[in-house]
Amino acid sequence: MRMELFTVDGLPLIKKGDDLASMICECTELEDHDAVVIASTIVAKAEGAMVLKSDVVPSERAISIAKRIGKDPALVQVVLDRSVEELVECPLLLVENLNGHVSINAGIDDSNVEDNYFLELPHDPDGSAKTIGERIADRCGKDVSVIITDTNGRAFKIGQTGVAVGVYRMHPILDWRGEKDLFGNELEITEEAVADEIASAANLLMGEAAGGNPVVIVRGFDLHTRDDVSVKEMYRPDNEDIIRKGLRCLRQSSD
Repeated sequence: MRMELFTVDGLPLIKKGDDLASMICECTELEDHDAVVIASTIVAKAEGAMVLKSDVVPSERAISIAKRIGKDPALVQVVLDRSVEELVECPLLLVENLNGHVSINAGIDDSNVEDNYFLELPHDPDGSAKTIGERIADRCGKDVSVIITDTNGRAFKIGQTGVAVGVYRMHPILDWRGEKDLFGNELEITEEAVADEIASAANLLMGEAAGGNPVVIVRGFDLHTRDDVSVKEMYRPDNEDIIRKGLRCLRQSSD
């Protein structure tokens, strides 16, 4: 087996209204069933998912949390506005975003964006991935998968890694249950987070800071499907999420 990853070079700085699909088609040669991996930052910029800092009026709760965790009250307010549940408030703000993704600060960032703005995650990452994939098909005639990524930290480990926050024409989970291992035993619980694994591999080439490459093509690892797909396939159901239950218990005991 062989898998190839390479960056899409020559992309300009992205601004609101840019046609990412056309830009990608102009800067690289795609093949059917390639996976086009795109950093959420440029998707959010193209979609105008930014908040002007001067427009944010922090609430008393946002100011209180900001004092405890040493963050900008305006940032905290935007995080609260974009969250359906705050799982941890101190020493960091870990929340479930409106689109279902759980991350610190709801994935909202003020790096790689103009000084007076907060940059959000795309509001509908699956929809964004679908729009880009369909536009690529129209623009250059190639049937591709799309993964929109963000970088997340991990509990108990130092460092960040790439994760999928939106998908198109690729199931984010590869279900091995029912398959046999090397000794003929049936696998009962193995579900592989393939979209996250691809996002993490692409993140090695994307880089961070000023030298980043926000689009990576993955070729040769073909999980392309024409099924309806969603990144939410990998979100653990609430009633099965023991970590979430534990965090809620801790929060309730401290109230």
